[in-house]
Amino acid sequence: MAGHSKWANIKHRKGRQDAARSKEFQKIVKELYVAAKTGDPDPNNNPLLRLAIAKAKAANMPNDRINNAISKAQAKDSEDLFEIRYEGYGPGGVAIMVDCLTDNKNRTASKVRAAFTKYGGNLGTDGSVSYLFKRVGVLIIPNAYDEDEIFEMALNAGANDLTLEDNQYIIETNDNTFLKVKENLEQEGITDFRVAEVTYLPTSTIVTESEQLDNLINTLEDLDDVNNVYHNLD
Repeated sequence: MAGHSKWANIKHRKGRQDAARSKEFQKIVKELYVAAKTGDPDPNNNPLLRLAIAKAKAANMPNDRINNAISKAQAKDSEDLFEIRYEGYGPGGVAIMVDCLTDNKNRTASKVRAAFTKYGGNLGTDGSVSYLFKRVGVLIIPNAYDEDEIFEMALNAGANDLTLEDNQYIIETNDNTFLKVKENLEQEGITDFRVAEVTYLPTSTIVTESEQLDNLINTLEDLDDVNNVYHNLD
């Protein structure tokens, strides 16, 4: 089994999500909307939409809200949302990647740039930090199963690794096998996912303490146009 330090970022982010569930729902609704608008509204034919639905259900979003987001995306007067990624460094050389969904690129760019400037960070060019991250699938379930059984079950389902941490199991997959692993586990009766999403993990981490850095990450996460913030702070 692997070590646990690589999961610090996603645990931090989920903690903030649980403290602001309404705001997190708004971000997931955007992901559902974009996935349904740019692809087939039937999740069976749209892997991106299936990913968004998996994330929504893991966050305990009501089914009617999921369906409403998909329906709105199909309306003739539905607005366009643009996917934008910003990359840069925070205090201490911490790499930060910011994924946004917005209807106004100028507004989003201004707010993201202002946050970096205010808290001692620097925006970089496309690709300046993304190479420091890898895209993976992650499934987190409560520690309600026998460790040996769930480990064997996860590997048989196609997972890469399983870690027991903080009284929960963390299952890692490849990004392109995430849905298959999740569906295989569901067929085995595993459905109580606390986290179910494809995310980015840093390939290496930096150990540092900085109030400015904490403020920068928190400010970015609180922006309405920002859907995800990834960093390599340990």
